[in-house]
Amino acid sequence: MSHKYLVVFLACIGHFFMLQAQEKFTLSGTISEEASNETLIGVSIVIPELKTGAITNEYGFYSITLPKGQYQIVVSYLGFQEIVETIDLQGNLKKDYQLTEKTQELEEVVLVDDVERLDIRKPQMSVNTLGAQTIKEIPVVLGEADVIKSLTLLPGVSNGGEASSGFNVRGGAADQNLILLDEATVFNSSHLFGFFSVFNPDAIKDVKLFKGGIPSRYGGRVSSVLEIFQKEGNSKEIKVNGGIGAVASRLLIEGPIQKDKTAFLIGGRASYAHLFLALAGEENKAYFYDLNTKINHKINENNNIYLSGYFGRDLFNISDAFVNVYGNAVGNFRWNHLFSDRLFSNLSLIYSDYFYGLELDFVGFEWDSGIQNFNVKYDLKHYLNNKLQLNYGLNSIYYVFNPGKIIPNSPDSGIVEEQLTKKYANENAVYVDIEHEITSNLSMEYGLRLSHFNRMGQDEFYVYQNDSPVDFDPSAQVYREGTPIDTINPGRGGSMEAYFNFEPRISMSYTFNENNSIKASYTRISQYLHLLSNTNSPTPLDVWTPSGPFVKPQLQDQYAVGYFRNINQGDYNFETEAFYKDLQNRIDYIDGANLIANNAIEQVILNGQARAYGLEFLLRKNSGRFKGWLSYTLSKSEQRTPGRTEQETGINFGEWYNTPYDKTHDLAINGSFDVNEKWKFNANFIYQTGQPTNYPIGQFEYEGLQVPYYGLRNKERLPAYHRMDISAVLTPLRNKRKKVQSEWVFSIYNVYGRKNAASINFRENEDTGRNEAIRTSIFGIIPSVTYNFKF
Repeated sequence: MSHKYLVVFLACIGHFFMLQAQEKFTLSGTISEEASNETLIGVSIVIPELKTGAITNEYGFYSITLPKGQYQIVVSYLGFQEIVETIDLQGNLKKDYQLTEKTQELEEVVLVDDVERLDIRKPQMSVNTLGAQTIKEIPVVLGEADVIKSLTLLPGVSNGGEASSGFNVRGGAADQNLILLDEATVFNSSHLFGFFSVFNPDAIKDVKLFKGGIPSRYGGRVSSVLEIFQKEGNSKEIKVNGGIGAVASRLLIEGPIQKDKTAFLIGGRASYAHLFLALAGEENKAYFYDLNTKINHKINENNNIYLSGYFGRDLFNISDAFVNVYGNAVGNFRWNHLFSDRLFSNLSLIYSDYFYGLELDFVGFEWDSGIQNFNVKYDLKHYLNNKLQLNYGLNSIYYVFNPGKIIPNSPDSGIVEEQLTKKYANENAVYVDIEHEITSNLSMEYGLRLSHFNRMGQDEFYVYQNDSPVDFDPSAQVYREGTPIDTINPGRGGSMEAYFNFEPRISMSYTFNENNSIKASYTRISQYLHLLSNTNSPTPLDVWTPSGPFVKPQLQDQYAVGYFRNINQGDYNFETEAFYKDLQNRIDYIDGANLIANNAIEQVILNGQARAYGLEFLLRKNSGRFKGWLSYTLSKSEQRTPGRTEQETGINFGEWYNTPYDKTHDLAINGSFDVNEKWKFNANFIYQTGQPTNYPIGQFEYEGLQVPYYGLRNKERLPAYHRMDISAVLTPLRNKRKKVQSEWVFSIYNVYGRKNAASINFRENEDTGRNEAIRTSIFGIIPSVTYNFKF
């Protein structure tokens, strides 16, 4: 044997013994709350001596692979007592933990070791998380805790103003946000046209907003993902909590069906402002109600099933002559299966429906529209080792779009029943996502999503000359609706158009030390659904439509880079991010576009592009009697719709113009102060640049009427928006003999009475004959009182 081969042989033998010496085993399990058996999301399991750890997934499961040996394990979660114990890992070990909520009577555990802060090292960026308790403490209009309004206090998130539904993320439109409640899509997130959101804070377990660096398991919206999980229900004992407010009340009951094995949750909310209107002799009504339900059952150590649902409705009635009903209904059946201590799976069967109904008695018809989807998802998480995790899965969504149906509501109605052409589509995707700790300083998350969208056939479809549903009049320099040259009936069985897109995702984190890191991400994502709306924020009347022969899918590339720092052992956090978004195929509308009851919406749509860029800053204080955060965003959001040929002008002559949700400056401050065991004070301050709008730049006379005309789109702005809110929480000292715990929340919305402009309209003064601007404001100072209880 030559010297060279001997060296190789000895090296192999040495490597074999080294592997034996580094024999590894897996520590895995589930972490839950001791008082209820509710699983906990995002719990940190840290091994300080190895400077490594894991975090529980959406179902409280964790898995970490370690060399054989004895270790100290630290289990920690905000608001709960830490667990510190020593384990002897001599083989694969399943270890479940139950955490106890912190109270004044319990002594806090203090760690001497400088435990590694995993959030700094994780490559995931552009993510914000809010706890249910934080949401409840933020002062809001009429004292109703609100998830959506709370999100607008975070950097990069804004909305269209007071009483506006939806929210805008990093210069994106409201319809570009994927809103998930227990994995089911929510198409309209508002009650009472934007005054409140549809999410009951008592039923919420976790809220997470992805603004960028979106993992490959998510798709279908280009701007953000808002993921909300409901509680699972207390499997130990019956618990009741709720609240009585100025305009609405809520009640939630949870408890065991079979102790420690099967639990239920049912919660409801309802507003009752319309009752006061009736007492005052008013025939008008405006109210909402919703219902949250969930059942979970533990079959055995490796299998759990969940059945959850949400149903909500809004009703707006003006003397029975105008009746508007709209709302969401979602349901999800999930099966968690543990193949091994390293392979976790979740199968979901999901249904989602958004309905909009309108009845105009004085005209004599009813109007129904909406969107339904049926979704099958299968996700797997494979913990290969503590440095490499693999996420992969698939999903298939079937859509039914109902753009509208007109029904006569009386025998003497002159309306003829008509169903606008329904549309159908199928969206499929497969994905793989890898979480990889390359070195002790460098971590990456990278993956690929492959999406396929099939616009299925329909009963009636218009054909146009040169496949152009929008005509351009060069003499008048205006766009007009095209005239169909034929009508075909492809039927539901065929395919009218299909799209296939590669969506790569990558993010990385480089850690300088345990308190400083930089992160960067790139995300490509596609969106196949479009919301037809000519308002700044979504309304119930807005209609969703799929991509197809004339409407292309939106494709977006987002780049982000940021710096993250823990200060004073994590008492403070500082984050700053810069982002750039480039969007293709963003639709806009020709002047005078009619979107309501339009059976040929392609005749008023033009495809353009959009871009957004900016800087975000967040400084958060996490501990002490005073807590809170300051966020600031400096950004720009623009859109461009050039002409399709050299002769066409496009919109705004093909130049960039502000989107309706462009906010140059967005500042938010939130603070809370614990005075003592009885009193806690909270305050918000918000400042935003006024949203873009159009003002008339002149007028002309036509047949004796003064007709205003407008300049370039979104050239002007409303006045700046700002307000301050305060609240005080009074928690009476608890009598230990009584099981009931309660609190009073006193709040004042818009303390200094700022008359923020919802719109500005122009009219001719009847006395002077001169034009004047009229500012419309919605809220002044609004005090409120809410009583919360639980037992």
